[in-house]
Amino acid sequence: MAATNYLKRFIGLGIIGLLCTLSFAELLIPMDETQANHLKAYGVAFEALKRDHTVQWLLNYRGGSWLLPSVTELQSLCSIRGVTYNIVDGAALGSIMATIAQENMETVVLEKEPRIAIYAPPNSQPWDDAVTLALTYAEIDYDTIWDREVLTGKIDDYDWLHLHHEDFTGQYGKFYRSFKNAPWYREEVRVNEAMAAELGFNKVWQLKHAVAEKIRAFVQNGGFLFAMCAACDTIDIAFAAAGVDICDHPFDGDGFDSDFRSKLQYERCFAFENFNLIADPNTYEFSGIDASDYVKLRGAEESFFLLFDFSAKYDPVPTMLTQCHTNYVDGFLGQTTAFHKRFVKNSVIILGESPNVDEVKYLHGNFGKGTFTFYGGHDPEDFKHLVGDPPTVLDLHKNSPGYRLILNNVLFPAAEKKKLKT
Repeated sequence: MAATNYLKRFIGLGIIGLLCTLSFAELLIPMDETQANHLKAYGVAFEALKRDHTVQWLLNYRGGSWLLPSVTELQSLCSIRGVTYNIVDGAALGSIMATIAQENMETVVLEKEPRIAIYAPPNSQPWDDAVTLALTYAEIDYDTIWDREVLTGKIDDYDWLHLHHEDFTGQYGKFYRSFKNAPWYREEVRVNEAMAAELGFNKVWQLKHAVAEKIRAFVQNGGFLFAMCAACDTIDIAFAAAGVDICDHPFDGDGFDSDFRSKLQYERCFAFENFNLIADPNTYEFSGIDASDYVKLRGAEESFFLLFDFSAKYDPVPTMLTQCHTNYVDGFLGQTTAFHKRFVKNSVIILGESPNVDEVKYLHGNFGKGTFTFYGGHDPEDFKHLVGDPPTVLDLHKNSPGYRLILNNVLFPAAEKKKLKT
């Protein structure tokens, strides 16, 4: 009789244990080499936040994996989008958390999906911008804004802003020498001049400087800024040259201020200082910041860059921004490909750089209550990507390390605020 009661009690405890294990089941989206589609996985995490589910980012655990509730709708979403996932029970979850506690790893809770805006002119093509491609492929919601929305304050409706490959100096990307007669270039001039006139500016560069100042205030007040390619250096140039004419005759109808070099205010820049400006309209370069020529000389095979390792527990922000299944990332060109290290401010965190050369590819910093992240180059999966080239098909690059860095930035603002302040 006693043995029977003991057996019943044992079975009862086993059933309770099983129910507890099942009740603590979670959905793990691994982000190491086992993941079938890294880029779509970010979209699943974003969608889970939209549906008010708790999302945990497991920094440095299997390439920066995601932990979501094990509910049918999220499992189905992973299956539909081709994202690898595993169901982990309470025991497995406990083991994962023990590993995270002991290793250079950390758990970050994502609170709410960020409101995302891409700064792009109305005449831009979606494949001209790697971030637009990445968001569209990952199925992450975003809005497109331009100068009117920035200057009228709509920019403040968003948490995260990406800068299109825009020239904030008012020199139309310095494409004048090679493309001044091309229809697309003429259309860009027309659209920008029309917008400047509509908003009450005499010159396009005056409009762009005003837009840059609004973006600066956006970051200072707590916004998250992500820029690629030429936007990285031209916005800092606009900050340094605020209100000073650095545009030659082909761009604004008159010459530049002959004394502009002495008027540059480097202390107003986010990331760079002590750089020289190139005013020649026939030179396809804005300043000495860019390292494109050096990368071209080395070629595609030698232009890779390496991501730095950070302490997940003490430096969660740079750790979030460098989550990847490899620290080796293929290089790629852009109008601004990389940044000469000697011009990068000491206050800036270098996230990725080319070994043994003076080139920073990926950097991050704080300004006021917000942050900025600059990522050199145009398209992580197209080394050259010339004007007029066809769009990159991301379904052929589902596990792209270079595109993962873009999407790290998209989800970064969703992290709980106490993690962002460290």
